[in-house]
Parts: sequence; structure tokens; C-alpha cells
Amino acid sequence: MSRDLHKIKKKWKVEYEEKINSSLESLWELISSPSNLELFHPFCSSNKTIKWPGENSIDELIYLNGLTYIRKFTNWEEKKGYSLFIGEKNKGQSYVIWDIYKRGESVYLKISVYPYFLRNFPKIASYIPYKLIVTPALQSYLKSVIGGINYYLESKSITPKNYFGEHKWFS
Repeated sequence: MSRDLHKIKKKWKVEYEEKINSSLESLWELISSPSNLELFHPFCSSNKTIKWPGENSIDELIYLNGLTYIRKFTNWEEKKGYSLFIGEKNKGQSYVIWDIYKRGESVYLKISVYPYFLRNFPKIASYIPYKLIVTPALQSYLKSVIGGINYYLESKSITPKNYFGEHKWFS
């Protein structure tokens, strides 16, 4: 792990995990397909593939509110997940890990986010803003994203925009 990544992982993280109501193979097929966010992400306006698939993949995510993020994949393990950096071009980047695992016969997806917000502040100074603002907003976001995955896999139809409610940062 690079020195920068090690430093990032020492900061606050927000994560959410949920049981996925499908097979591991179906989940992987969905999340590893090009422009996949257009199928299940409730706050995604478009998801343009720039380079795909595998490690070093790049895509562009445009949120419903017009905010444009670039995702650059740093690790890609078939049927296990991937990691990536995401953020506006030439601005702060959050580190994100998508982790697929089985518990018994059940399949789970956990998304962990190491946000760039307040990253350069000491933990003591960033504690209250993270606990009161960042953590609830990101957990709500991640719950909606994974909920959208379950919606798509169960219904075989695109998850409606803002299906689980609007998000103050991305809707």
C-alpha cells in the first residue's frame, strides 16, 4: 500500500453493508459492467465509461444535481470487489472500497468511504463535523446505492431516480 493510501486509511471512514438478494455472480456481473451506475444508482444522471474493465478503469459519474465526479479504479478482484478514488477533476479525492463477501449462503456488499472532507485536519478537530454531518449523510447515500442494487437485481428494472428520497449533496 502506498504511503498516501496508508495515511488516508488512518482517517475517518464511513461504511454501510447490506445483504444482497441475488447470487454473487449476478451482483458481480452488475457492478462490473460498463456504465453500471445508470442501472441502479438513485442519484446518477449518467455514467460514461472512459476505460473499462479491470484495474485502471476510469468512468465519469454525473449526479442528478449536475456535480461531475471521475472514478479511477486502483484495484479490481473478480467476484470480490474493487477500490477506487472518486472526486471532481483536479480536486479532493475520496477513497472507496466495494467489498463482496458471503456469510453462510448469503451474499453481502459493503461499501467503505474514506472521504476527502477535512482529511487534512487533526482527528480531534474533525470529530464533531464527521459525526454530525458527514457520517449520517454518507450512510444515507450508501444505503440508497446498495438499496438501488437490490432493487435492480430483484425487479430487473432500472432503479428510479431519488427512489429512496432526495440527497442534499447529490439530488
